[in-house]
Amino acid sequence: MNLQTKYLGLELKSPIVVSANPLSEKVDNILAMEEAGAGAVVMFSLFEEQIRREEAAYEYIYQQSTYGSAEAQDYFPDISDFHVGIDDYLRIIQESSRQARIPIIGSLNGISRSGWIDYAKQIEAAGASALEINIYYIPANPQMDGVEVEERYLDIVELVKEVIQIPVAIKLNPYFSALANMAQKLDNAGADGLVLFNRFYEPDFDIETMSLSHALELSSPSEIRLPLLWLAILHGRVGCSLAASTGVSSSKEVIKYLLAGADCAMTASAILKHGIPFIKHMIDEIKTWMAARNFDSVDQWKGKMSQKHMKDPTLYERANYIKVLEEYSVPTLTK
Repeated sequence: MNLQTKYLGLELKSPIVVSANPLSEKVDNILAMEEAGAGAVVMFSLFEEQIRREEAAYEYIYQQSTYGSAEAQDYFPDISDFHVGIDDYLRIIQESSRQARIPIIGSLNGISRSGWIDYAKQIEAAGASALEINIYYIPANPQMDGVEVEERYLDIVELVKEVIQIPVAIKLNPYFSALANMAQKLDNAGADGLVLFNRFYEPDFDIETMSLSHALELSSPSEIRLPLLWLAILHGRVGCSLAASTGVSSSKEVIKYLLAGADCAMTASAILKHGIPFIKHMIDEIKTWMAARNFDSVDQWKGKMSQKHMKDPTLYERANYIKVLEEYSVPTLTK
């Protein structure tokens, strides 16, 4: 049975891709993911501001320690001796790319023009098969309109594509006013893939301490419906690859995402909950599902339930909204 799929022009042995998470901080874990059947691994995200902050702290300590003492410069360690984030990150990419046979995808969250350029180049040089750019940006300025927000994303894609040769995917959020149009613009700007969707980690309130709470909650299967909708709409309408992210807790979500038209499904939650070997469990269940329907390959059923292949494509638009409301069953209320 053939579970191979193509994402970003890369041949994947399975449609399950491990998305960015702390487990990829260790090469042994990445190799275990490959052994369990993952088609690719997206590295944990490299945040430019973390690197800048650590470099600034180093520079401050260096200046305070060497001020007034030229001899101190001879024994004070160079910044390359400190693992400030980028060195470790590149080392892990180098080692995992050398040892693993599956694609290793870098993940970059930049904040400046120089950061996007410099770190993208370094990630490529380290041996990454592709780069996922994660633009975590909340347009809180009321003077900024939608066009300006879109141009910010498009400029970053074009900038990164100019300086590296490996494929580039962009992790999108669902908040664009015309998402289908934005997806097409990103495709035209050179994006090799779109990942639907990025999760903004909004703060919560602790009403006892009257403070912000930043507890991270893993995604759940109930969150797949929005990316499922847009994957089904975009399949066949953009030339770049489509990846699903958010809510993949079992093989069911993987199957649904691929039926909608995704080339692969990314998960971190399932692995963090059940362990790396759970990847094999999901793959076995996908094979069982395929065998029951006489499917020999993923290509036979990928996109089968996309809007493009539906007899009534309006079901993905307003008609579906009305149908859901009509079929809702009001629960019986008890006194």
